[in-house]
Parts: sequence; C-alpha cells; structure tokens
Amino acid sequence: MQSTQTSRRFPRLALAPLALVPLSIWALHSAQQAPSQQAPTAQASAPTNPTLAASEADRARMMALLHIETLRLGPQSRPEPQPGRLGLVNYDESKANPYPNLPDPLVLKNGEKVTTARMWWNQRRPQIVEDFDREVYGRMPKKTPSVKWEVVSTTKGTNGDFAIVTKQLTGHVDNAGDPNIKVDIQVMLSTPADAKGPVPVIMQFGGFGGGRGPAAGAKKAPATPPVSYGPPWQQQVLAKGWGYATINPASIQADNGAGLTEGIIGLVNKGKPRSADDWGALRAWAWGASRALDYFETDKSVDAKHVAVEGHSRYGKAAIVTLAYDQRFWTAYVSSSGEGGAKLHRRNWGELVENVAAPNEYHWMAPNFLKYSGPLHVNDLPVDSHELIAMCAPRPVFLSAGSLEAGDGWVDAKGTFLAGLGAGPVYKLLGKKDLGVTEFPPMETALLDGQIGFRQHSAGHTDAPNWPFFLDFATRHM
Repeated sequence: MQSTQTSRRFPRLALAPLALVPLSIWALHSAQQAPSQQAPTAQASAPTNPTLAASEADRARMMALLHIETLRLGPQSRPEPQPGRLGLVNYDESKANPYPNLPDPLVLKNGEKVTTARMWWNQRRPQIVEDFDREVYGRMPKKTPSVKWEVVSTTKGTNGDFAIVTKQLTGHVDNAGDPNIKVDIQVMLSTPADAKGPVPVIMQFGGFGGGRGPAAGAKKAPATPPVSYGPPWQQQVLAKGWGYATINPASIQADNGAGLTEGIIGLVNKGKPRSADDWGALRAWAWGASRALDYFETDKSVDAKHVAVEGHSRYGKAAIVTLAYDQRFWTAYVSSSGEGGAKLHRRNWGELVENVAAPNEYHWMAPNFLKYSGPLHVNDLPVDSHELIAMCAPRPVFLSAGSLEAGDGWVDAKGTFLAGLGAGPVYKLLGKKDLGVTEFPPMETALLDGQIGFRQHSAGHTDAPNWPFFLDFATRHM
C-alpha cells in the first residue's frame, strides 16, 4: 500500500515522458503485502564464505536494531526458481514505472514552492541532504580524523607516447582514537612531465587490482571477440594535457559488511558496530576522495579547481555521491552506477532496493536503508536519485550506461536518464542548462550541451566507450 504519509509530506514531480501504467507483479507484491506476510527472512541460506558470514551477522544486528524481522529478497536474474524472491528481474518497460511521480526537488516540506537560488541553498537543499544522510547513505561524523599525506615516491616514466611524472601517495589517517585500527589511503597521481603549470586531473575510483567484474545480476552477454575503444583512458586524458589519478577504495573502507568495524568507519566508531544512521562504504569512499582533494590543493602540479572524479559500477555510485557531497569537485563521470547510484530507486527495472539490501551490498548504505526492503517500500523513501543529482548542481555531471542487449540492463540506462531529467529544474533555477531533451534518446546519442550530460553506449558493463564523450563534455565546462 502506498504510504499516504509520504504523499502528504513530499509533493511529487510528475515525469512528463512517462504515462501511468498498471502496477507490475513485483509492484503489487511489494506494495500490498502486510509485514506479517513478507517474504522469508533474508538469512534463509547459511553462507559458506567467512566474509559473507560475518556480513550476514552484522546485517542481522542492524535488523535487530531497527526491529526488522524479515527482508524481501531482490529479483533474481536466473530463470530457475529461487524461493522467497520477488520474481525474475524486470526488463519490460511496460512494467517499469509503478511510481510515476517523484518527490519534487523544488518544493519545501511545508509545501512552499522553491522559487529562488537562495531558497534552494538555504532551505531545500539542506532538507534533501538530511534525508539522504538519515535514510540512504548515512551520516558522516561531524568530526573525522585528520590525514597526513606522504609522497612515498616520485618517478619519471611514460604512458604510451606521453612522458609523465608519477607520485605514489599515502594518506596516513590519525588513529589516536583507536590505535588497533590503521587506515592508510592509497593514491597514485600522474601528470604530464612537460606541463608548464598546474593541470586538471581526473581521479578514478579503483585501479589497484581486484577487478569489479560484471554487475550483479547482469544479463550475460553473448561471447564476442574483444572490442577496442581506442587508447586507454589515461592516455586520452594525457592527450588533452591533463593528469590522472587512481584512489584505492579498499584502503579507505573494505567492500564488505565484515569490515565495518575496521577502515575509517570502524576507526571513528572505535571498532564498534554502526548505529542506524551511520555512514556506509559509499560515503566513506567519498570521504577518502575528498581527503585526496585536500592533498591536490597543496600540489603545485594540480589545478585543484578542476579535479574530476570517475567511477564505474559500484564505484560509479561512489562518484556521484562524491560530487553531490563535496562542492569542490569540478565534475564527475558516473558510469553504470545502477541502484544506489544515479538510477531512480522507484523504477522497477534491473537492480532494486531489495538487491542493495542483500548481504553483499547492504554495507554501501546506512543501516536505515534496510527498512525499505522490510516494513517499508521504495515509494516510502523521502528522496530519489534525481535529488542526488540535483545536489551536484550547478556543477556538470556526466551520466553513462551500456545496453541491455550487451549485458548492462541491470543498471537501468533509462532510469538514469530520468533521474537526470528530474534534476533539470534545479539546474535551470540556478541558471544552468539541463539535459535539453525530455524523451529518452536513441542509443549512442550524446547529450553534452547542458550541465547534465548523458550517453547510453551499445556495449556492456564497461566505461570504456564513453571516455571520449566525457572528456568532450568536461572540456566544454572548463
């Protein structure tokens, strides 16, 4: 049943391109079942992996803290029956839009319309930030440990035809609060050796081994020969005279629930489990990226006013969260971020809220997020991802996804586009251009003119095809 309380408190913004369609089987199941009739507990299958077992135990503690008895299990991607799940993943557009009206980013909670930039910055944006902090990504502590940066090494080398200077950086996090927990942020920074002054830098989450693999639940693409999309992204960046960096998320916070009593989250909590609105791994990774930017502001080789952040898949989620929360970043390339990233939560397509509440993903979010796959439902969320993109305004953001046919349907390209569309009114209020269109564009159509960029490529779960378009987009917004 749709929450009438939510409807009263959070006025909706209807998305013009979509018509109201009948509720899908999933939506009826999710919206109508009473708590006493929910799916079997999410702990039905005992994990054999020790890390997953520890994650299960931590999630169970969080469920007890929130008085949640059971969690709905997300849709399955495999055709064989899996007991307790919401059914097969939906890739049918006629069933994708059970909740066509989104929370309006330009209406205050008292119903007053936001009509000026001052109202946005002083009233409405803080309301949206509070909802994301409490219910979705968790609160970053008001005070976090200081970070002392060390240049471990400086080496000259080449990348392709480009001469570069590479610095290996380590950010030593002050662990006086708990000496048993050590956090050292790992960053590699490369800039052109012949640069005459500071240069823009693109910082990517990842690049330290431990590949990200395909999206969870992604439709398996047919076997095809490897495709070349031109030079590696680093060489494309160097060709513009810019620099690049990589940051190791695992050096900030482990990508599992077992590590929540370690890393920066564990350090701040002195090894104790999280509370209901504590930050998850996405906010922690974004915090680490901000600390790297602190260092860049002191490095004479870096134009710190033009530092962009890029991430793919789960790191695409981290990229959009980073840009939304730290207004010093110039722009972001958000690739195949899916649920918990730039995809609309309310879309019944691919990955859903219930999937992110699973033992292998819940640690990305605040514990409170579990409520929306338990006693509450996706339409009870006070915010949606268009408002996360709106938090990035007026800075440019580039949204990207691959195709269903090639294996990237799980991340919901159209849901990502619609989130960008929903953020448009905020950008326009602040005097910037939106997407420039209202209809979902044909495959491989690049929307680059406004501060919100978008392109769906025809490949699978990869960021490679859209690097040239992002760099074009970023150049336009120097």
